[in-house]
Amino acid sequence: MPSVCCYFQVHQPPRHRHFTFFDIDKGVAYEDEETNMQILKKVAEKCYLPANRIMLELIREYKKEFRIAFSITGVVLEQMQKINPDVLDSFKRLADTGCVEFLNETYYHSLASVYSIREFREQVELHKIRIRELFGQNPKTFRNTELVYNNDLARTVEKMRYKAILAEGADHVLGWRSPNHVYQPLGCKKIKLLLKNYRLSDDIAFRFSNRQWPEYPLTAEKYAHWIHQMNNGDVINLFMDYETFGEHQWKDTGIFDFLRAFPGEVLKHPDFRFQTPIEVVTENEPVAQLDIPNYISWADMERDLTAWIGNPMQTDAISVLYGMEKQVRRKKNAGVLDIWRRLQTSDHFYYMCTKWFADGDVHKYFNPYQSPYDAYINYMNILADFDHTLKGKGLYHGSR
Repeated sequence: MPSVCCYFQVHQPPRHRHFTFFDIDKGVAYEDEETNMQILKKVAEKCYLPANRIMLELIREYKKEFRIAFSITGVVLEQMQKINPDVLDSFKRLADTGCVEFLNETYYHSLASVYSIREFREQVELHKIRIRELFGQNPKTFRNTELVYNNDLARTVEKMRYKAILAEGADHVLGWRSPNHVYQPLGCKKIKLLLKNYRLSDDIAFRFSNRQWPEYPLTAEKYAHWIHQMNNGDVINLFMDYETFGEHQWKDTGIFDFLRAFPGEVLKHPDFRFQTPIEVVTENEPVAQLDIPNYISWADMERDLTAWIGNPMQTDAISVLYGMEKQVRRKKNAGVLDIWRRLQTSDHFYYMCTKWFADGDVHKYFNPYQSPYDAYINYMNILADFDHTLKGKGLYHGSR
């Protein structure tokens, strides 16, 4: 019996204020709290609150046959608690149904897995604690920031006693294989690997409102038919940003109508059901080991790390940041450590991306800066100020 596994990423970064060279050593806060508040409230009204209401209605309507999963970053959970607790309460109501799995990831939505395994482990543990406190779950499934993944990461996560890990079903690693099976990472013995079916996922996340797309308009009936045709696998993994519903695809595109109709159309076929990631791996054995030695992600056409470290500005910024780790830890100051960790949020490096063509449109949409260079200069000014703080020269000792 094939399963449909829906996983949604929920994230809003802590955005930085305009920080110039002349702000260094002046005690100016790094984060733009007003912008963070405005954006969270906007996305809450357009996406989180209406989408959560629909998800709750669907779970009740289909008597818990509709099951989903979320990974909510620590930095957006903090914003919800501070700015819009109603949003957090709506996720708690979903948790109370018993039909929603909450996944574990890096608290600060960072690339620590690439640069510091110690930092990576600590952030994952912080996130696990927060998920347990807020939603009463002890996560057994792990998803890394932006689905960044390779063999080494899988082995590290297995040692941390997770039962499942998510990754992108990239063509260049799958070859002739299908993403619609459970796999095992090379070198692992227990943890199981679930791969995103990016074609079906992106039909909703990116192509839904594209009038030039040959399949436009996408109805729930048509989409369910495509799923039903894939009845020779174990699972169809639909992974996407939760902001797809109402924010990336606006309400007037019909995205919420699609969401309301989707479970019913899938469940019309008696051989199909919805499961969470942990339910999928509990019931299915791996069909093969999968060797992914190089980093992959779910970003852009390349499905690699170039969205964050693809040019000299990005590699310089991230190298300087992680080069501060020893100094930060020597301070033994929780506030300083939190500042450094908030600077790790991967969006800061995404804003510096210089890609263009199809990917460039995506990067421009999410970029609050006029250019990648502006993002780099702003960030490096902040790092210079933070460096002075570490050396006892700066005035600023708090990020919020």
